[in-house]
Amino acid sequence: MKKHFLNTTSQKLFWLVVFLLLVLGFSVFLGRYPNPGFMPFEKLSTDTLAQKLVLNLRVPRILTALLLGSGLAAAGAVFQMIFTNPLVDPGFLGVSQGAAFGAALCIFLGGAALTIQASAAFFGCAGLVLSYLLARKVHYGGWVLRLILAGIAVSAMFSSALGIVKFVADPMTQLQEITFWLLGGLWSITWKQFITIAPIVLVSLFIMYRMRWRLNLLSLGDETAFSLGLAPTRERALLLVAAVAATSAVISVAGMVSWIGLIIPHISRRIFGADSRFMLPASVLIGGSFAILCDDLGRVLFTSEIPLGIITSLLGAGIFIAIMLTQKVPIQK
Repeated sequence: MKKHFLNTTSQKLFWLVVFLLLVLGFSVFLGRYPNPGFMPFEKLSTDTLAQKLVLNLRVPRILTALLLGSGLAAAGAVFQMIFTNPLVDPGFLGVSQGAAFGAALCIFLGGAALTIQASAAFFGCAGLVLSYLLARKVHYGGWVLRLILAGIAVSAMFSSALGIVKFVADPMTQLQEITFWLLGGLWSITWKQFITIAPIVLVSLFIMYRMRWRLNLLSLGDETAFSLGLAPTRERALLLVAAVAATSAVISVAGMVSWIGLIIPHISRRIFGADSRFMLPASVLIGGSFAILCDDLGRVLFTSEIPLGIITSLLGAGIFIAIMLTQKVPIQK
């Protein structure tokens, strides 16, 4: 029975890998040059401009979308398992709000693109540090509850600070740029941006993948995890740092892209169950495919590009509603 289950699970993961590769190959030929839609292979093989466009703009953008979806989905799965809460996403500990404030502040101060990216990553990580330090000072409830309360408070502080920056920003220039960044998008991605985040995201994904089986034990509570030979505080901290690092890195170049880290783990659990040994790698594969497809829709659906954050929010909310309507939960009497 166990062998049959593993074979079935391996087959599902194999087909997810195949689907991701097909999405990657399809997206390379999808765009608005020379005409909106699919570019024939003959055109790509003979047109020098098309080759430069694909190699220098489209490929790094697609690969960044892959890192974006995989990183946010894996981080969401880690957060939901550690906090035993299916409604937690990667921005839970003030990461997203901190990154948004960092980017907005740098835009207000007139920083360059690379500086905006560095500022967003710095304040995203600062959200985790502040949440952790605040949780250590709180003397109410267990560690997980204290971290949740601290994350809510830190997120509110960064959101308020972001509101102040938007209020004092120049409405004709700075405010428009801040608002556009907050919508999320990959229109400015080049190999330079991809290379700056790829090592961070790949190392973070490797750590989360290698420790995926421990998530099952960490979700049982500290006493149970300790009795089974784990160091729950240290291992939980390592997983959180990896998840936050991946989230901060992708947000720093893509802006605020929501719902991927929340909805993709739900889809993965529907297919593979709650076992993180299979659910987490499935989340990585599904999240990467989902982000690439959403980016494809944003850049070819209309003449003007639709920000990626709008597409992911629209589709993510629709999928979440569908999951809620089809979820069968016993009625509590």
